[in-house]
Amino acid sequence: MEDRMKYDVIIIGAGPGGIFSAYELIKNDPKCRIAVFEMGHPLGKRICPIVAGKTKSCIHCKSCSIMSGFGGAGAFSDGKYNITNDFGGTLYEYVGKQEALDLMKYVDQINLQYGGEGTRLYSTAGTAIKRTCIQNDLHLLDASVRHLGTDINYIVLQNLYNELSSKVDFFFDTPVKSIQAKKDGSGYLAICEDQEYDCRRMIVSVGRSGSKWMERVCREMGIPTESNRVDIGVRVELPATVFSHLTDELYESKILYKTQKYGDKVRTFCMNPRGVVVTENTNGIITVNGHSYESAEKQTDNTNFALLVAKHFSEPFKDSNGYGESIARLSNMLGGGVIIQRFGDLIRGQRSTEQRIRESFVTPTLNATPGDLSLVLPKRILDGIIEMIYALDKVAPGTANDDTLLYGVEVKFYNMEVEVDRTLQTKYPGLYIIGDGSGITHSLSHASASGVYVARNILNA
Repeated sequence: MEDRMKYDVIIIGAGPGGIFSAYELIKNDPKCRIAVFEMGHPLGKRICPIVAGKTKSCIHCKSCSIMSGFGGAGAFSDGKYNITNDFGGTLYEYVGKQEALDLMKYVDQINLQYGGEGTRLYSTAGTAIKRTCIQNDLHLLDASVRHLGTDINYIVLQNLYNELSSKVDFFFDTPVKSIQAKKDGSGYLAICEDQEYDCRRMIVSVGRSGSKWMERVCREMGIPTESNRVDIGVRVELPATVFSHLTDELYESKILYKTQKYGDKVRTFCMNPRGVVVTENTNGIITVNGHSYESAEKQTDNTNFALLVAKHFSEPFKDSNGYGESIARLSNMLGGGVIIQRFGDLIRGQRSTEQRIRESFVTPTLNATPGDLSLVLPKRILDGIIEMIYALDKVAPGTANDDTLLYGVEVKFYNMEVEVDRTLQTKYPGLYIIGDGSGITHSLSHASASGVYVARNILNA
């Protein structure tokens, strides 16, 4: 029994970083004894009651199947892997720009090998859309984008799990309470509710949903961190035809705008052509997100995307996530969850009603509470979002129509950036922090790449 609890490598978190760490380790060292601990469910048991049609609003499950479980928060995303250093994280600052791109391309090849073959790789290279954006004071960021779709992404994850399950010990519904460095310097202990597990090396990949846990662990172990940002905004939903000239060519168009009023940066994020708007539960707070599918049978007549304003804080305030949480809680308090408002109602200073939503030319894909986002979002953020909508209307006429729907709030929480060296290792030898939980990566591709990178460093140690 004692021997069973000892591992060469323990991985905390079965999101993309953890999955690709385990994959790369076991592929190159089949004798490596690996355990993966995950607070959520196996992929097949990740069933959200809302998606299953059992309830219309979040019932605060003990483990949110949208945010936790095998595949992490990206399991039911639309499976967009952006191959770029222009956004998605700062992994390149640690590994170098070319190495970061090579790692992301390697991840892309693995995804194709395990079920993603036939999916399209989009690119902004040579597109005339970039010139059109610049002419309207908008900036299209460079990227190659592999779109798997929520359905194909699920298949890829299932195939990866089938590959790993007989070679790696998975502990689902088993949150790690704390980490301890062994006094003799021989490794680390993962302390769970009823048991302790021993390893020589440990990889922590807890994602954004593990932000509070990560902050506590760093505080307890004296690992330095730096304050990060929080992105706050809304999810926009409109007829797919409005953005079809962009999405047909680029699929994911990351467009950046600097507001004239405040000089704040507003960006599009997570564009879902013919997709659906969904809810997320992060630390008990209901926010909004979007999914899209590769299969035509599951597609809708709408496209949705986020408009986010990045807020950085300096001394004395450091709790950027707490700021975002307070805004999301206000939305939850007023709307019982997510609030929906027509753009025309917002501009006229009136709350949306069920009748106005029902009579809208855009049919919502999420059941949300009609309300007034101006009572939730700070004026500076809301002004930036409105200004961005009018700017986008110049390159995609129809964006600023009265019936364009806004869902709020959408918040992207980023972990405190953990101090690690160029191998993503903390001040404790053999303790690595990767993925979105490190504050260094903010995307599926970057998180996955960080997992491969750390695995290779362990193999070469």
